Amino acid sequence: MTEQPVSGMVAGTAGSTVGQAPESFHGRPVSWVAVTIITIGFVVGGFAMVPTPTWWLFWTAAAIAVVGLGIGTLAKVTEDWY
Repeated sequence: MTEQPVSGMVAGTAGSTVGQAPESFHGRPVSWVAVTIITIGFVVGGFAMVPTPTWWLFWTAAAIAVVGLGIGTLAKVTEDWY
């Protein structure tokens, strides 16, 4: 009977570190919230420029992106950078 792969192992030689899968890092939920807010700001700002510039909407979108940056800064989203 063959050995079954252990949790965190890719099928290969048991007891060997060659077949180990790297640990995944998905980030904290607050990081995802900050990035989502920033992305929404950029998308709204892009729509504000098509077909003609709607400046009030553009500056509102810029403010949304700045709020997202503030959340990211307060949550220290870049401290766990690898």
